Amino acid sequence: MPSRSHEALLLLFRNCPKLAPQLMRESLGVKLPHHSSVREQSVDFTEALPTEYRADLVIQLDGELNSKQGPVAALVVEIQLRRDPQKRFTWPVYVATLRARLKCEAHVLVVTPSEKVAAWCRKPISLGGASSVHPLVLGPNAIPVVQTPDAARRTPELGVLSVMAHAPRQDAEQSARMALAALQGLAPLDTERGRLYSDMVLSQLGIAAKAALEEHMETEGYELQSDWAKGHYARGVAEGVKRGQAEGVKRGRAEGIAEARKKDLRNIFEARGLPLSETQRERILACRDSDVLEQWIRASVTARSVDDVIGSGD
Repeated sequence: MPSRSHEALLLLFRNCPKLAPQLMRESLGVKLPHHSSVREQSVDFTEALPTEYRADLVIQLDGELNSKQGPVAALVVEIQLRRDPQKRFTWPVYVATLRARLKCEAHVLVVTPSEKVAAWCRKPISLGGASSVHPLVLGPNAIPVVQTPDAARRTPELGVLSVMAHAPRQDAEQSARMALAALQGLAPLDTERGRLYSDMVLSQLGIAAKAALEEHMETEGYELQSDWAKGHYARGVAEGVKRGQAEGVKRGRAEGIAEARKKDLRNIFEARGLPLSETQRERILACRDSDVLEQWIRASVTARSVDDVIGSGD
């Protein structure tokens, strides 16, 4: 069963068929025939073969070919999250079957969020003799970074894809700026598609990036333009705050335990008549590791001096 990440990436290309040829031209430098329209095609490659072959997505480019209206190129879009040796046998089937069916050039375009997987996918597939298939691959480094609302508005799916490809690898500040540009680009999409894209963007941000996003929205005077965006953003922030609060409680509990152990340690030294130097006292107060403090407490019960437990501090 395809994963949620697989389905999310596939949805961007299915909702915006022109995204695939656009990225092939702009990011991979592939020259495609002149075409006037782009549309989704059947993903079934079974034909007369006994085995069923189904691609993730097939896109057909229509235009004038030999003075006739019809397909001028076809793209098989495959979302690849990990290495799958079987694909090196099925991808050539897709290309050959699609080329024979539509009587035009055909390409396999692989989209992956991993550069390691991208490198594996780029290896030519030998068919025997001098024949081979060369998959075209869009890894994170080949996907453009969308940082302006105008660019995101032109192709909202590209804005979302940019966040998915780059935000997890950036610092909180940069991730937030990319997310803000993408969210601004989604403003005209006051539909179920926009709601879904908003969720996809916010899901890529950690707690720090969401906090930075909120700050950018305030300083730049940006307000989410639709009810769905406001609601989904608020829910995303609330979830981040909730996780942050849970982490804060956990951190506070650990700090409380550490403070109690520091007090116990000082009391033991005092009860045994072992004086603490100012440096040793500061070292105990500065320690935040509960495990280390526990070790010091156990050692302090039988130690002959404070130096034997925590050192002289000199």
